[in-house]
Amino acid sequence: MNKSIPLSQFLWSTNTALRQAVLVVAGILVLALSAKIKVMIPYSPVPVTMGTFAVLTLGAAYGPRLGLATILGYMLIGALGFDVFASSSAELSGWHYMAGSTGGYLVGFVLATLLLGHAATRGWDRSVLKMVPVLMAANAVIYGLGMGWLAYLYGFDLQTAFAKGMAPFLLGDGIKLALSALLLPAAWALVKRIKGA
Repeated sequence: MNKSIPLSQFLWSTNTALRQAVLVVAGILVLALSAKIKVMIPYSPVPVTMGTFAVLTLGAAYGPRLGLATILGYMLIGALGFDVFASSSAELSGWHYMAGSTGGYLVGFVLATLLLGHAATRGWDRSVLKMVPVLMAANAVIYGLGMGWLAYLYGFDLQTAFAKGMAPFLLGDGIKLALSALLLPAAWALVKRIKGA
């Protein structure tokens, strides 16, 4: 079996513009809905959401090109003022929201999507043991950019940026990482069984 294709392409092998458009729209909807599933953490300006889980999972399932198109489409819709981000609203949306406390994390989402998409083209999304380190690296990218932006925006030192921008989310993101690491190989196994591959 070809390990250079992501799950979405294996599942829906007809590579047409219509297929890609449907997947991009579906991915944007999943990202927007996941971002709204959130829990506010005391003493931090950034909520815990299922957005990270959606980014990690879609990035690997879609591959680098389709994943990038999806995450950039999501960012564009948010930049235009639509309420698709975790804490966006009618009063705070668009570029103004994106330049706020979650801005670094949003940029991290784009880079994490690319990282996971490239890992998927190497077949790493078919193994839990290979998925875990790449998911950890993708989370590190998201956290690094998120904390860096918080430090710049609010004048935090590194310890404060860590305390507010990473520490409160470690447990939740660890659970999301584990779910993603288990879900993708399980999805591959199921799809291969259905297709008899």
